[in-house]
Amino acid sequence: MRETLLGRATRFVTEHNVVVLVVMVLLTGGILAGIPQLDTSSQSGGTADQFEDVDRVQKSQYIEDAYGNATDDESTRTFDPVYVWNEGGNALSKESLLAGLRYQQAVTENETVQAALHDDGIQGIENLVGARAADGDGSLDAQIAALESMSDSEVEAVLGRVLDENPRATQFLPTDHEGTTSADRRTLAVLDTTVDSETREDAESVLYEAATERSDAGFFMLSSDAYDEATSQFFGEMVELVLPVALALILFILVFAYRDIVDVVVGMTGVVLSVLWTFGLLGWLGVEAGLMSIIPVVLIAGLSIDFGFHVFNRYREERGPEDEIRAPMARGVALVATALVLVAATASIGFLANLSNPLPVIRDLGVTVTLGVVSALGIFVTVVPALKISIDRTLERVGLDRRKAPLGHGTYLRPVLEQSVTLARRAAPVVLVLAVLVAASGGVVWTQLDQESYQQADGDVAEWKQQLPGPLGWEETPIFEQQRHVESVYQPANADDAIQSEILVEGDVTSPSTLEAIDAGVQTIGQEGLLIDQARTSARDSPLTAMQRVAAESEEFAAVFAEADTDGNGVPDQNLAEVYDALYAADSETAGQVIERVDGEYRSVLVTLSLDADFSESSAIAPKLDDGAAVMADDGQRTATAAGPIAVNEAVLDNVIDGVVTTMLVALAAIVLALVVVFRLMHGSATLGAAVACPIVLVVGLVVAAMYLLDIPLTLLTALLMSLVVGLGIDYNIHIGDRFADELRGGADSVSALRTAVTGTGGALLGSTLTSAGAFATIALVPHPQVQSFGSIVVVALVTAFVVSFLVLPSVLLLWSRYAGVSLAVSTPTEEPTPQD
Repeated sequence: MRETLLGRATRFVTEHNVVVLVVMVLLTGGILAGIPQLDTSSQSGGTADQFEDVDRVQKSQYIEDAYGNATDDESTRTFDPVYVWNEGGNALSKESLLAGLRYQQAVTENETVQAALHDDGIQGIENLVGARAADGDGSLDAQIAALESMSDSEVEAVLGRVLDENPRATQFLPTDHEGTTSADRRTLAVLDTTVDSETREDAESVLYEAATERSDAGFFMLSSDAYDEATSQFFGEMVELVLPVALALILFILVFAYRDIVDVVVGMTGVVLSVLWTFGLLGWLGVEAGLMSIIPVVLIAGLSIDFGFHVFNRYREERGPEDEIRAPMARGVALVATALVLVAATASIGFLANLSNPLPVIRDLGVTVTLGVVSALGIFVTVVPALKISIDRTLERVGLDRRKAPLGHGTYLRPVLEQSVTLARRAAPVVLVLAVLVAASGGVVWTQLDQESYQQADGDVAEWKQQLPGPLGWEETPIFEQQRHVESVYQPANADDAIQSEILVEGDVTSPSTLEAIDAGVQTIGQEGLLIDQARTSARDSPLTAMQRVAAESEEFAAVFAEADTDGNGVPDQNLAEVYDALYAADSETAGQVIERVDGEYRSVLVTLSLDADFSESSAIAPKLDDGAAVMADDGQRTATAAGPIAVNEAVLDNVIDGVVTTMLVALAAIVLALVVVFRLMHGSATLGAAVACPIVLVVGLVVAAMYLLDIPLTLLTALLMSLVVGLGIDYNIHIGDRFADELRGGADSVSALRTAVTGTGGALLGSTLTSAGAFATIALVPHPQVQSFGSIVVVALVTAFVVSFLVLPSVLLLWSRYAGVSLAVSTPTEEPTPQD
């Protein structure tokens, strides 16, 4: 089968190279027509439907179903804070307060802002001080005039009275503020959510631009415009610095390895076409290609470069001093095509295993990389050989000799590569035992890896990166420092802006201890410093707080509430069913927001907490929420489940990471099975296929161990990459294993076959490793931990795959030949193609 299918295919490509190029150009045009149809929308991270088997997600959906209609946010306003950070100065000075009033004056004169503002307008401590100085006049002109007419000490005196007498002032100042001086304050622009989104976005842009113009006075915003500008700067600098360095490094290694500019150009043509084919196919198939498409691009480029090394290297090996071009190219491509097909098939298995992942973005990435691998295979067994033949024949007709020495046969490299064979001959069992121990270490440290949803950028840029000349230098983006500063000194402006965490309490919610247990649970969480405590801002919403609000307005309910409180601590502790009935009778809408009643039966109660926290702290916060929920459960009398976004986020991350283990196991099993079947069909030995596949476990173990040593956490991205490591790690083993089988079938003994396999493929594999790993290593230039983790994992995977294929696989193959080897059928040479024009 191998001779008929691959032999005939390669024979046609090499004999009819011009026809092949014409056909492939037309086919490429058709495929590239799919690029304009490409869906480049932002790829979602998944919805509850994808994680419906996760308990917290189920509870979250239950809350939506049971309380959704009652708790729908009817607020018609949203807050856009404008911050003033006067580091080393006083943001409450007369000058700074006047700057705030003039800022408000400038933006409120804009028609778009006027149209988008809520009736509450723009509020800040400067307004409170200005209005008091202007004897209650609320106009900005009057406030500015009043402050301008006062001395600094007079303004400070008015400020002191405002801080003492007006509790609203605290929401504009840092949490721990004291006195009449502060480096920070904020102004809240209140926008009307009933206005169309385009008008609001335009108004936000006006607010941001006006704040940016006053950056020297400490003004800034953390709006979408600020993040868009930072993102644009980030990608612009990455293109200006990382891309040129990566391309320069790739070209340098290719030129050094090939020592031939023509092969470099032909190889890079194949790489570019492989990437373009991928996106064209994505367009035709309707697969999303969002921001994370950079991952498949670099992976496909790396695999394409690897394919090119093997095609060119095998051709150079096959071409003798008297050979014309077509025959050795046909032999070389036919021989290496087996390994390329195996690499494409096994890599695709590893990538497609991600179809079992509940995250659509990860499933799409698996499909994208698989399409890229298939595209690269098609390009490098058709276009690249045909183009190589066409160019070399043209150059040789004008007198240029196109014979080149194969990689790995040099004076210095060949002896180094042969050392792995010597090691296998002398200590194969020892090498195998050590390999098993190292692989096991990866399994041990897997549970010790830190887990994070994502790695947040800190904005820090090494000084040497900033000092690079011209456009290559990175500039620090202030937004990350500003964001950290805001999170450290402020609480959310109001409960609507805070992260909400729901705790669903189910079971016997009418037992006497229910409300006291809930109150104790809330206090437990509050003692951890997780709840906002700004004046005029509610940090919690529960049956107890709802009852307190209704009791303040209804004397009849207040009487029932007081009667049920036997110990006078303000928490009812008897006849709770009657208290719930009275609450529904007094204010059914408020009651429905916190207590679920179905056909007169009370099934659950809901506690909603406003957290002074950030999603980057999810792993630390989720256990504290669980502790509070455990108090509410009161030793199992009820069930209490934290089901807010932070708790759900952590549960989803755990689910994804658990899924990665399953995905890797499925991929490994499928790859082993595929190699067993293919090696049985192609080489007559199923056990040889298993021997070639086994070292991939060591690669995975080494990558996990490296993540532990490099402090790379498990995130949604790195968890995805762990499954892709399976597809990357098998590549080198297949090339050596297939070449080893070819040499055995040619009549060589096991040691000679191993030596030829290692030296014959070694140069190509080393060149591929240096090129791909070097390109990925340039990602370390990017000052973003998530991107650096991505680059580090891929580099480690490539390097360890190379090391394992040359230090461990030879020992495995030699042990196989001694104890499990079978006589492989000796192949007969195929008829060489007839040269044609």
